[in-house]
Amino acid sequence: MMSDPIRVLVVDDDPFVTESLATILGASATVEVVATGHNAAEAVQLWEEFTPDIALLDIQMGPAGGAESDEGAASRDRELNQSGSAPLDAGSPNAPTGLDAARTILARWPLAKVVFLTTFVDDSYIMAALRMGAKGYLIKQDVAAIAPALGTVMAGGSVFGTEVVGRIDGLVTEPDPKPTGISQLTDRESEVAALVAEGLDNREIATRAFLSEGTVRNLVSGILTKLALRNRTQLAIWYLRDR
Repeated sequence: MMSDPIRVLVVDDDPFVTESLATILGASATVEVVATGHNAAEAVQLWEEFTPDIALLDIQMGPAGGAESDEGAASRDRELNQSGSAPLDAGSPNAPTGLDAARTILARWPLAKVVFLTTFVDDSYIMAALRMGAKGYLIKQDVAAIAPALGTVMAGGSVFGTEVVGRIDGLVTEPDPKPTGISQLTDRESEVAALVAEGLDNREIATRAFLSEGTVRNLVSGILTKLALRNRTQLAIWYLRDR
């Protein structure tokens, strides 16, 4: 007997992409696209309304679109209430991204399955997706692989595009530069390192830790120097491995 199709929510800020994905996935006997949206706020609203099996989200939704630098992308990943209770305002100057939508969905519905579909094979995005518990990180150009990947996720697996797997291998096999454990950081440095590992930027850390952005910037720089790390991604890996 044929099993029920996988109920999928598709959200991308490009209507052409959304419509194309809905058509392609809808042609598969194993997938039913139950709703489509175009921003982070709609992603959360539609998840609540339709309770799909999987949310297929563009990782970098926003009004400007297009590629950004790592710092530019990080500066736009704003406005997430970590409890998942605050509304996401798609019209704000720092409109929330697919990462924000996923964090909110997973905070409210911990058993939700989120798969990112993106053109960005970017270390910071990959690490953020892994940290939050996303079930997949697929590349838009490989459209034929999406439906089978969703089946893998429904069966309890995780799916990552070929390019992404290569990046994950590089990230998780970085040599561990920490010789003596978390004790080499001060209490304040440990607090800041933990917040970096959550994916927060300097402004968000400043708010959470009751510090100025300048103090946070100096603390992060000092931590990187102390641990002989190159960037925040390495710091997040270091903390998540050894906390």
